[in-house]
Amino acid sequence: MLCRGIRGATTVEQNDEQEILLATQELLELLVEKNALQAEDIVSAIFTLTDDLDAAFPALAARHLGWTDTALICAREIPVPNSLKKCIRVLLHVNTERRAAEIQHVYIKGAVNLRPTFKVDL
Repeated sequence: MLCRGIRGATTVEQNDEQEILLATQELLELLVEKNALQAEDIVSAIFTLTDDLDAAFPALAARHLGWTDTALICAREIPVPNSLKKCIRVLLHVNTERRAAEIQHVYIKGAVNLRPTFKVDL
């Protein structure tokens, strides 16, 4: 079994706790579904938020999904001028038998502009 990285990103309309948590949960559920993951497969998750989001820790959404044994951390995204606003990104480290080419990264909502090839239709 190998440890692989899986990327995902989404956006929210407002800096609101519930909106951040719901958007993060939606993103995580899609990553789990698309990659046939179980909670015990997920070693760690690094969440980043743009500077305009500070109403909630997105890692809390992972805890609500039962990721109690997963190492989680949240950080600020680098504030690059003219970059996407109100964006939540995640990097999952997972134990999997899948080859790198079989991993499905998930970019939804406004984050599709970051990686159009990883777009997932909702």
